[in-house]
Amino acid sequence: MSLFYIGVGFKHFTDIDFFLVIVPPYIPYPELMVYISGLFEIVLGALLIPRKTRKYGALGLLVLLIAVFPANIYLFTSEIAQNTFGISRQDALIRLPFQVPLILLAYWHSKTETTKSFDVLCVVLFIPTIIYFVTLG
Repeated sequence: MSLFYIGVGFKHFTDIDFFLVIVPPYIPYPELMVYISGLFEIVLGALLIPRKTRKYGALGLLVLLIAVFPANIYLFTSEIAQNTFGISRQDALIRLPFQVPLILLAYWHSKTETTKSFDVLCVVLFIPTIIYFVTLG
């Protein structure tokens, strides 16, 4: 998970246009917001590595994932954003629920003790979720 967030965070700086297109128009300073969210992804992703900071990184990512969810909703509602991404409205709809496993995985990383069934659920969710997001581009 750490490498995933660090990689996506750096993409905010190397391919800002990829993210700008899904920033809802009511968000002020869209470029700044893309850079800030990318910085948070890098920092919080790095905090997942050491055990001492993993809980803080995971809880921070949980909050960040909720905060950026309007971008996914905007992608679903904006034909311009869909055309820029080269996806259909249906593809954008499919993307919406993938935020839930990411939030669940962040929560899982915040826990020091979990049940075996919760661990299995998170491992099962991790693989298709990461594959889906890696194939986005």
